[in-house]
Amino acid sequence: MKKLSSTLPNMVLSLGIITIVASALLAWVNGLTSGPIEEARQKEETEAIKSVTPPFDNNPGADTWKWTPPSDTVPFIVYPAMEGNHLAGGAVKGYTKNGFGGEIQIMFGFAADGSISGYQVLSHAETPGLGAKMQEWFRMDAGNRSVIGKNPAQTAMYVSKDAGGAIDGITAATITSRAFLETLRNCYEAFEAYKVAHGYANNATQMAGDGITGASTHKSK
Repeated sequence: MKKLSSTLPNMVLSLGIITIVASALLAWVNGLTSGPIEEARQKEETEAIKSVTPPFDNNPGADTWKWTPPSDTVPFIVYPAMEGNHLAGGAVKGYTKNGFGGEIQIMFGFAADGSISGYQVLSHAETPGLGAKMQEWFRMDAGNRSVIGKNPAQTAMYVSKDAGGAIDGITAATITSRAFLETLRNCYEAFEAYKVAHGYANNATQMAGDGITGASTHKSK
């Protein structure tokens, strides 16, 4: 027992020293890597914005603005795209929790007049070969699939099988299609809200078809 009692304090001391050293090393490594990681994240973010918006000469990531859907608590992020002192358009990173596989995150790009200039699906858990097709489906210039170039103030951004809808949904993936278009409507509303808040608005945020906002519900068959 004497040997145990004399060894226990040494063990505790050794563990304490190891813990302190390990914590210091972790802090040091984090300090070395946090800068490059943040730089890479910002570069990736900027490239995503460039891929969906008209040309710009500002840093959209430094001028972000937030808008929260009435039915949720997590904000959408608006990235304004400026050319000089003029609003060229913007990107909006938004989401829906109503995908077939749960949450979907999408970045939509808009021209200054609100027309859709592009989109990138950022994350989803939709069915491969079905819902996952949304990354390309709504760009395709076939039938009424494409949302590119359309303005939600003039085109009802709902699947065509729903009353008043103008967009052809993904075959056998109607839930995903509705979720995609729900996110689009809310991103558009966020962009229009940004324009109103910053004095760029020249039209209301009303949706075509029913005169309802992007956060509203739409009757389906």
